[in-house]
Amino acid sequence: MNGTIKWYDAKKGYGFITQADGPDVFLHASALRYGVKPEPGEAIEFKIEQSPRGPKAAHVRLNQPTPASNR
Repeated sequence: MNGTIKWYDAKKGYGFITQADGPDVFLHASALRYGVKPEPGEAIEFKIEQSPRGPKAAHVRLNQPTPASNR
């Protein structure tokens, strides 16, 4: 799935993802690679897992812009 970071609080360790065609999805720090701190509006790819409290993001990968070629 694709989405964007709605908000993320690194101190609290969670935030939410906005999907293009669906409800917002909970994002916990455990779904991110160590040291990654997403910023609001940042494009991401993720999977959705069901938890006792509802859907949550898993296997989150931030979309990095492709570097410009040096010519």
